[in-house]
Amino acid sequence: MSPPPGYSRLDEDDVRVRPGRGSRPRTRRRPAHETAVQGFVTSVDRGRYGCMTDGGLVVAMKARELGKGSVVVGDRVALAGDTSGAEGTLARIVRVEPRTSALRRSADDTDPAERIIVANADQMVIVCSLADPAPNLRFVDRCLVAAYDAGLDPLLLLTKADLASPRRVRAFYRPLGLPMLTTRRPLAPRTLSRLRSLLTGRISVLIGPSGVGKSTLMNTLVPAADRSVGRVNPVTGQGRHTSSSLVAIPLGDGWLIDTPGLRGFGLGHVSAERVVEAFGDLAEGTVGCPPGCDHLAGDCALDAWAREHHAEARLDSLRRLLRSREGSPD
Repeated sequence: MSPPPGYSRLDEDDVRVRPGRGSRPRTRRRPAHETAVQGFVTSVDRGRYGCMTDGGLVVAMKARELGKGSVVVGDRVALAGDTSGAEGTLARIVRVEPRTSALRRSADDTDPAERIIVANADQMVIVCSLADPAPNLRFVDRCLVAAYDAGLDPLLLLTKADLASPRRVRAFYRPLGLPMLTTRRPLAPRTLSRLRSLLTGRISVLIGPSGVGKSTLMNTLVPAADRSVGRVNPVTGQGRHTSSSLVAIPLGDGWLIDTPGLRGFGLGHVSAERVVEAFGDLAEGTVGCPPGCDHLAGDCALDAWAREHHAEARLDSLRRLLRSREGSPD
């Protein structure tokens, strides 16, 4: 078969070759973004991140290379692109700075998969109402375990003392040396002043079930916050979810982070040893335990020690948490 006319006169210089997609050398080096603006993440809403900068609030999206779930409220980030904060503009989060702390939560006690709720907080304010709804001390114990595991200083804030006495709850946690503050309505100026002094200069996260008064406290401390306030369901005795988003609000030279009301706080990501360490008031009683004691068997020295020191309720709370990790209901 003879070639087409003129074909024999072609050489390699007349042939055009389209470069393949892999012809460009790939590199793992990313732009340094040395001129990026520093920001503090104050809110997360459907892929949009509110970031406070020296110039004001900036709305940003996350760079694809950062991955899923890599930015949470409290993160310190670097912003590139349009950081003017003007309406309709959108910056880009290009870097998340190293965290000083990470408050984690799992779906339940048997699920080791964890989810970071808040980054860089240094104080957890556990809000517990004394009535309407009734105090949930099991939930408080879980929050304490999570706080100690994350390296956060806990503060127990007892609300609605005008409806019930705080004496029993305060006595329950007094052996821990835990800082506690009691509030009532109307909030006394002296109590408000003390609360402000405990929060000033810190990044504090408010944790508690719905209906305990977190949003009311937030609105009292920062009236411009305008957080939704709800009431307790008279049938279930539980609070209705009013705050549906997690948001950080500036308070003086610190930050106050309000969270939606939580019905539970999974600790599947916390080891059994760390759970026991969180019950520091029982540490003396574990000295006589046999090696490898799981504090659930009949030869545990905590039983006799707890009876002698009237700490049966605290030991019961510890064992409920330990059994819950094995699938038993708390």
